[in-house]
Amino acid sequence: MAMHGLMNRAIQCFVRDTYGGEVWEQVVRRAGLGFSDFAAMLTYDDPLTDAVLDAICACLSKPRATVLEDIGTYLVSDPQIQAPRRLLRFAGISYEDFLQSLDDLPGRAQLAVSDLVLPRLELRVLPAGRYILVVDSGGGTPAGFGHVMVGILRAMADDYGALVMLDHRGTRQGREEIEITLVEAAFAEGRAFDLGARMS
Repeated sequence: MAMHGLMNRAIQCFVRDTYGGEVWEQVVRRAGLGFSDFAAMLTYDDPLTDAVLDAICACLSKPRATVLEDIGTYLVSDPQIQAPRRLLRFAGISYEDFLQSLDDLPGRAQLAVSDLVLPRLELRVLPAGRYILVVDSGGGTPAGFGHVMVGILRAMADDYGALVMLDHRGTRQGREEIEITLVEAAFAEGRAFDLGARMS
């Protein structure tokens, strides 16, 4: 399998922006990359991405699940990158709209980058504001991508001003399950968003 360079570049930017260039250089050395910068439009073998993630966990003394969740949060909340947030906010005006649109997210991402492969997402609606998001991580994404989705779901709840509870329920036959409980849809004021505004 090959990982799209955009994914690897996002991991690199997360480390640099959050922890600094010195930590990224430590990751580069520990992972044995032989280069310092990922090219966004190339592809890289999955073992290389795994080596980078292992190196990040070692350098930060954090478990992989925590690192992946932090990456997901970074992709939505960091003001220096607007494209992922705009892609996600395109779904609608409420957090419920956003959740209902998750099944279509991989297809929308491919409209923006034709060879970008995201895991298949399936949302199951349960009573009393509860949902199960199934993340099928087979092909093109690192194991544990569901934890990235937990970070994205948490950051998007803040973006919409919703109060949610999230629980990664583990992996069964390569499919991760995330339980989402929408406690209050309008808990706080969300971040301003204008779909028509230009990205900086």
